[in-house]
Amino acid sequence: MARTRTKKKPKVCLVLQGGGALGAYHIGAYQALEEAGYIPDWFAGISIGALNSAILAGNKPEDRLEKLTEFWQRISRPETDVDLPLEMAPMFNMFSASQALMIGQPDFFTPRLINPWLALPGEAATSFYDTSPLFTTLNELADFSLINQQKARLTVGATCVTDGNLVFFDSQRQPLQAAHAVASGSLPPGFPATKIGEDYYWDGGCVSNSPINGILDLAEEDEDLLIFMVDLWNAKGELPQTMSEVLWREKEIQYASRSCEHVEALVAKRNLDHIMGKSPEVVDSEQVPDVTSLKAGKKIDIVHITFNPLKGHIPLSDAEFSRRSIRLRREAGYEDMVQAIKESPWTQRSAQLPAHFHRRQSHGSWIEEQKIEKAS
Repeated sequence: MARTRTKKKPKVCLVLQGGGALGAYHIGAYQALEEAGYIPDWFAGISIGALNSAILAGNKPEDRLEKLTEFWQRISRPETDVDLPLEMAPMFNMFSASQALMIGQPDFFTPRLINPWLALPGEAATSFYDTSPLFTTLNELADFSLINQQKARLTVGATCVTDGNLVFFDSQRQPLQAAHAVASGSLPPGFPATKIGEDYYWDGGCVSNSPINGILDLAEEDEDLLIFMVDLWNAKGELPQTMSEVLWREKEIQYASRSCEHVEALVAKRNLDHIMGKSPEVVDSEQVPDVTSLKAGKKIDIVHITFNPLKGHIPLSDAEFSRRSIRLRREAGYEDMVQAIKESPWTQRSAQLPAHFHRRQSHGSWIEEQKIEKAS
């Protein structure tokens, strides 16, 4: 495996954003990492990212891709991987999403027999679907005893219903089970809150759809980190021209969580902390905000890849689980991560500062345009 700018082997982290059915993109991204020898030491996820992370962390490295693929096969229907003209994709996708909403997805969720508006107060009156099948599926595909042996670290984020705070459950701090991952994906009002201990939790995306803080806050101070941050929603997009595009663009903005801007601020704080430590006499500590609370290690590289909607996508793409779309999203994740690894931007930044955020540039590369021109 390639080293970072310091030539020291970093801890490899995989951070998976929430996004429902779009999470098939994570399969391809992980596959590319595995093939390149970047085997994650730490998985962090929210919502579908938490489910994928639990399956990856809950298996031996040689079994991870197979089990993750099996998960997506089990929660989709076999007759839905079809070849069709691109102009028919929106109609096909809408039918697939409508099917999920009406009859649920196998081994994942089922509609409640009684409409929650008509049910008596209680769990059945707080959600449209029952997620009991998901508990069984996760326990069959992920070995939580392996996770709790800390072979690979797992961190998942969920929202406490009663106080509204985002809570990160971490395998190095407490034993984890399927309920922790399910809680992270319990998006209301579709899914019911999941009970853990005495509290109830909803989807972590109710507060923030990116679990990056789960790693930056919990990492040891002496750990060098190479973080692959895989997002499913793009904050940037075109001006909508149809109502369908308006509904999709609204979702993108809502769920993108401004994660890139947040990470850039954290990186800036980490670098400022470094400068303060190197040149304390230059900085008036009473006038500069305290940035020492950022606990992540000496060297941090965050590599960001983002899913771009497929042609023919619909506003309900995050609820569209056809095997055709799963296959195409997986292929997109693989291609994007392969390119990011090929360019390896984390090996080309200055070692003068300890933290770097590597975003895909507008020209399609992770390497800054001026560096490409010099190389050519």
